[in-house]
Amino acid sequence: MWVASVSGGIMSTTIAAEKPPQSILDFTAKDIDGNEVSLRKHSGKVLLVVNVASQCGYTPQYKGLGALFKKYKERSSMILGFPSDNFGGQEPGSDSEIKSFCQTNFGVTFDMFSKISVKGRDQHPLHRFITAKETNPEFHGDVRWNFQKYLVDRNGKIIGRFASSVTPESRQEQ
Repeated sequence: MWVASVSGGIMSTTIAAEKPPQSILDFTAKDIDGNEVSLRKHSGKVLLVVNVASQCGYTPQYKGLGALFKKYKERSSMILGFPSDNFGGQEPGSDSEIKSFCQTNFGVTFDMFSKISVKGRDQHPLHRFITAKETNPEFHGDVRWNFQKYLVDRNGKIIGRFASSVTPESRQEQ
């Protein structure tokens, strides 16, 4: 944010720095219907952040994610699905097509967001935060494929990272 003032014909400019994000709860993202959503609404919940795709070999994990959500939603847990077309063009659809696919084929009721980029120059700020060593020293690193998962504690801190091959039903840690 820039603040400018004029005093006696001399203009001075001050930069008011915004506070950098401290957790994923400091972010906003568009939901699958195009509404801007503050992730702060999930304060106090355990979250599982997943980059998803409709035409991937791991797409059947939607079923497990749905079951996991139904099992734990009463315990203040939420799954956040972020469609991404970064890997092999496996999420080519529009947001409305993705929503329809997820509901029709898997009965998805957990929070789905608008399609984003999870890597590269156009990477969404949330995933830049998640993958950066400076902001996620324990679990940083590039998103490697669709259905990579991040476990987030009730305060918005990332406490686990799971490869695509680790299913929602698995007890395996990576």
